[in-house]
Amino acid sequence: MNKLPSQNISDDNEIDADSLHYTNILNLTIPNQFAGERIDIALAQLLPQYSRSKLSSWIKKGIITVNNSPSISKHKLIGGEKVKIFCQEDQETSYFRAEKVDFDIVFEDEDLIVIDKPTNLVVHPAAGNWSGTLLNGLLFHDPKLSHIPRAGIVHRLDKDTTGLMVVAKNIITQTNLVKQLQTRQVKRIYRAIVNGIVPYDGKIETLIGRHPHQRTKMAVVPFGGKEAITHVKVLERFEHHSYIECSLETGRTHQIRVHMKEAKHPLVGDPTYGNILLPASPTIKEQIINLHRQALHAYQLSFIHPRTQKNITFKTKLPNDMQQLLAAMRTDYEISLLPDK
Repeated sequence: MNKLPSQNISDDNEIDADSLHYTNILNLTIPNQFAGERIDIALAQLLPQYSRSKLSSWIKKGIITVNNSPSISKHKLIGGEKVKIFCQEDQETSYFRAEKVDFDIVFEDEDLIVIDKPTNLVVHPAAGNWSGTLLNGLLFHDPKLSHIPRAGIVHRLDKDTTGLMVVAKNIITQTNLVKQLQTRQVKRIYRAIVNGIVPYDGKIETLIGRHPHQRTKMAVVPFGGKEAITHVKVLERFEHHSYIECSLETGRTHQIRVHMKEAKHPLVGDPTYGNILLPASPTIKEQIINLHRQALHAYQLSFIHPRTQKNITFKTKLPNDMQQLLAAMRTDYEISLLPDK
């Protein structure tokens, strides 16, 4: 069996995958670049799926040792220390019960799962959705995921956005994939149907933050937000709508939905950032009304497999509701081009 390679944070960084795989103990060597840094701050950067407060709590409880000895959060590193973490069942994840939830598995091996998420499926339990989520379904599919933060979930999709997601089956893989997201090595391509005629391909680059007045929404903000970059490619233009492809360079909450609203081309059916009805045939209007969601699909996902170090790409077809809407728009557009009789 191939071993998982060490994380690409530094040539000095080493993670013993076998000890994690078989004994649920994580061993790592502190890279020299963290010399002079507090151990809790360094570990928060090396293991981004854990909060600094949780890591500090583990240090205090002796769950984390440095050179086989207990430590304190304020301990200053010199580089090269051997850190051991006795990984426990993630308490937040174990609080949720396993439930049978329908989702398609595109690929699975000993390290990760790639799923095709359907519409109307919340990814993580939260107020109003404590059960029936993807996380509950993952715990049913593989109970060992209860030992991993967020049951191995690496990134999220909105409840009504469909398509590809990757889930890690061990902490090493999760750490690696989170780092790939942070360094923009994970490539995510979406397909969307938007209002209006998008005139040309381009790049949307803004800051995105919380909406100043509606705190459940995100918005383009002049300052204080996070950098957000979306590349837009037009696939088809219809009479009143466009079919586009969006490549994410960053992954902010509601990024594509916010960016297309900012570009004056909100997603068809988007109840939060758009939901306008442009002139169209009765058939198209009815399909848009019955869509009950934003027309957005995570179509392609590419990343470096943490164990094999090979770049792998997955694609998935559009869900039926978007396919049917596109077919109706194509027919409508062809009819509009016919000469008047």
